Amino acid sequence: MSNDLNVRIVELPPMRVASVLGFGAQPESLAWDKLMAWAEPRGLLKSQPAPRIFGFNNPSPTPGNPNYGYEFWITVSPDVTSDDSATVRDFPGGLYAVTRCQGVDTISSTWQQLVAWLETSPYKSARHQWLEEHITSTPDLNPEALVLDLYMPVKE
Repeated sequence: MSNDLNVRIVELPPMRVASVLGFGAQPESLAWDKLMAWAEPRGLLKSQPAPRIFGFNNPSPTPGNPNYGYEFWITVSPDVTSDDSATVRDFPGGLYAVTRCQGVDTISSTWQQLVAWLETSPYKSARHQWLEEHITSTPDLNPEALVLDLYMPVKE
């Protein structure tokens, strides 16, 4: 099945991002709500160009524990600073193997296919941050409509 995976190699540029974290049995929705509560009053969701939104497990799930963390990043301009709700940081960017998935139920299997793709590719695993870019901006409304680009860090 991994042979059918549409993978592209992308160099993510350095980005300034604001970060929020959710922790619990469903941290994605907790973090999403925090992100929206922070970004909407600042007009970030209506800015042009549209901000990019990335997420990733932090900390990752562990066997036997229903709780884990999920961190969201939203790209911001240089004048945005950290506050009590969001931490602003500079992400250095990096090289990624990227594939798209749709629907919450496909995320895990698509990640597994992407990792399998790496084994037969000319690329090697790298240590920069794994990312999920949220292509649809409202993941809570319909889990099957959620579209993500999965970013696996690679090096040549």
